Amino acid sequence: MNIRRSARIAYLVVLWLFVACLVVQIFLAGMGVFAGVENFATHREFSHLFGWLTLILLALAIIGRLGRRWIWMSLLIFGLFVLQSVFVALRDSAPAVAALHPVNGFLILLISISLAQRAWRELRNPGGADAPEPLAV
Repeated sequence: MNIRRSARIAYLVVLWLFVACLVVQIFLAGMGVFAGVENFATHREFSHLFGWLTLILLALAIIGRLGRRWIWMSLLIFGLFVLQSVFVALRDSAPAVAALHPVNGFLILLISISLAQRAWRELRNPGGADAPEPLAV
């Protein structure tokens, strides 16, 4: 198996793992709201743990030569993930801006699910000029 094909398969796996982590992250936020503020520490710490997946996605998109669209979308997910910390940092000085934190979180989830579904389809059946070659099954 060549490195390009391996990177493409890994991209799909890491992207779906990232989506699963986002769902857990939403649950952990709910624990902070309904089971006590002290539970927000777990929410914060978990984001630091799985946030590295955004950089791994970007690297795999480049290594797998997935094309500009995939690289830019992976970079967008990374950028939006970084914004999450910015919004939290603004909670005292600009609470209205900080309130974008959950909205941005759901945007990250929406984009990630959409990208994962598209990646699954296009990596198996190429559908455009920028689409990568199909994976051999």
